[in-house]
Amino acid sequence: MYGKGLRNLSIATVAALAVSLSLVFFYAPLDADQGFVQKIFYLHVPLSIVALAGFVIGGVFAILHLRSGEARWDAHSYVSIHLSVIFGVAVLITGSIWAKASWGHWWVWDEPTLVSFLIVFLMYATYYPFRYAIEDRDRQARYASVFAIAAGAFVPLNFIAVRLAQSLVHPRVFATADGGLPGSMMLTFLASLLAIGLLWVTLVRFELTAKSASGQLKRLRRALDAPAPGDASRIAPEVG
Repeated sequence: MYGKGLRNLSIATVAALAVSLSLVFFYAPLDADQGFVQKIFYLHVPLSIVALAGFVIGGVFAILHLRSGEARWDAHSYVSIHLSVIFGVAVLITGSIWAKASWGHWWVWDEPTLVSFLIVFLMYATYYPFRYAIEDRDRQARYASVFAIAAGAFVPLNFIAVRLAQSLVHPRVFATADGGLPGSMMLTFLASLLAIGLLWVTLVRFELTAKSASGQLKRLRRALDAPAPGDASRIAPEVG
């Protein structure tokens, strides 16, 4: 079910990434202040937006799981958070590279935007040990869904708090009505955001497909190992 249309989605994602990279390197002008290094903006910012959106989507799937009790929504929530954490690692890496090139420091602790994203990332990093510390699969899924909902609600609240704060270093790219970018840069940014969004969706679909295939294989193995009706048990009886 999850693999249906995955090939076409993958082709669209590769095409979108190729177009966005072409725009980044051959169309978008160099920034007057930062020069070529500013082009990492077209990777760093879309990654952060998609990662945060993925965390919220994971919370939405968690709500569906608690309402319906269906395991597939728990799988959707888990995979959404899993991929968003990976994207979050990429956000922190690209952000550190950009910070070092522009500000001369790998990290600035008194900058609200940077620290707030790190807090969100570390919060979701605890999702895995919290989930797998529970052995019972049903309780594990329910508690993980509650965590995903609470953490997902925290993401927009954290974003609003940061936007209201006085930024010390991090630029406010979208602080004005026109986004603060010239047309060529805005077009390149939107193309990059679309490409990264498609990449996230493709990877989510791919992981769900892999998990579905793995589950089917396990069920098939259990069916083959189970004794047929009327047959003797495969477990040898104890010798009295």
